[in-house]
Amino acid sequence: MDVMSQLIEAHEQLLALSEQKTEVIVRNNVEELNRIVGKESRLTAHIASLDQQRVSAVGQYLTAKGYRPHPYITVSDIVKLIVKMEEKQAIQEAQRKLLNTIERLKEVNGQNQQLIEQSLTYIEYSLDLIVGPPDDEATYQHPANQYAGTKRSGLFDTRA
Repeated sequence: MDVMSQLIEAHEQLLALSEQKTEVIVRNNVEELNRIVGKESRLTAHIASLDQQRVSAVGQYLTAKGYRPHPYITVSDIVKLIVKMEEKQAIQEAQRKLLNTIERLKEVNGQNQQLIEQSLTYIEYSLDLIVGPPDDEATYQHPANQYAGTKRSGLFDTRA
């Protein structure tokens, strides 16, 4: 149960970072965004470590109860094995809290992804206005088939 509490706390910290990231994306603060992403990476590694501890604790619990440990056993499966009602309720409450936090985390990350995609679309649009849309300039053309003019019709002359 201790590992489960740590997992919940770590996911809540990750959610808080994701919510901070939303504000940073809106403000277009790239340095702060990089700092938050670094924190998220460290926290994600910590969550992976906690999950390994959870698997180990579940294995020990199953062994103590006379069952063969299985790495993919779910919390719902564990609840079926618990006899004491208060322990059962505590684990179910922890499961509910963790699942709610993960669901909220998915929502915030989806929103952040949309904001980043909108930002990239705007940047691409702005570049196309300034330089003009790309017209397959990156593909090879035989020198005899090329002509002296540039294909881009933006505000800047790219041959300068």
